[in-house]
Amino acid sequence: MNSHFSDYLLKITNSSKYIELEIIQSLWSNYGKISRYQLDSPELETVVIKFINLSKPSTHPRGWNTSTSHQRKVKSYEIETHWYEEWSQDCNTNCRIPKLIGSFENKSDQWIILEDLNPTFPLRKYDLNIDEVKVCLKWLANFHGTFMGREPKGLWKVGTYWNLETRPDEWKLIAHAELKSKAHLIDDLLNQCKHQTIVHGDAKLANFCFSENGEQVAAVDFQYVGGGCGMKDVAYFLGSCLSGGECKRYEDELLSFYFTQLESAINFSDTKNVFEDLEEEWRRMYPIACTDFNRFLFGWMPTHQKLNAYNMSMMEEVLAVL
Repeated sequence: MNSHFSDYLLKITNSSKYIELEIIQSLWSNYGKISRYQLDSPELETVVIKFINLSKPSTHPRGWNTSTSHQRKVKSYEIETHWYEEWSQDCNTNCRIPKLIGSFENKSDQWIILEDLNPTFPLRKYDLNIDEVKVCLKWLANFHGTFMGREPKGLWKVGTYWNLETRPDEWKLIAHAELKSKAHLIDDLLNQCKHQTIVHGDAKLANFCFSENGEQVAAVDFQYVGGGCGMKDVAYFLGSCLSGGECKRYEDELLSFYFTQLESAINFSDTKNVFEDLEEEWRRMYPIACTDFNRFLFGWMPTHQKLNAYNMSMMEEVLAVL
């Protein structure tokens, strides 16, 4: 470990020594790793450390080893650090995230020291029942409600890792002519929504940690947090944990649940009228958000399993009316 960071870690955690217990995962494209460390601190038993090396890697898992890709990732880690330093304290128990312990930079290396969620949220799930899907939707609703109407200062102006402006390489490779020609119109519809919030930007199932009883979750990974319509997170999340058939079957039930939770989370002075307007707008945006993510997949990996009959049908309906 870098000696400067080692000194910082010991000081900020009030420890005299540490041990790397395990590597939780490597970062995408070999930009670093996330590890769990044991401390001898009287306040902290363990912490999770995200180590980022911002040197451009020589390879990419899917061959997108371009300057655009590299600069996007560098900015994403800078934004994640800013999120934890300046925004994360506004999250409450209904949209739980790891607490920031400290952050450190040294040349091209960067570290984020975070609370270890494992004692409270030890479970990682790969398949969800509908009640568990709702637990995550409740988190998203409370997250969106907490940050409703906030200007994304220091974050991505437009959140999500598939944002069109940051994905010109993928857009060029879209073979679906109509989708490609209308991609900017779809993007504009989402970006010009009257009701905007802060979106997580990568709200997939793998980024949710469950409590032992499965009734609460916390979320991690805020590289692509920024402004936007909350339906981007909802559409992406549902696609990450449900099949196309399940999305079709439960769409109305799950969207209605999300909006019920969102209404409870928002503090409007004239809640009913304002919320009715928001819900009407965002329900219209749901199929557009699904189509926006399809646009990314058509350029990035057109054989992806998420390009299923449910999403394709919705996309064709959206394109037909644009």
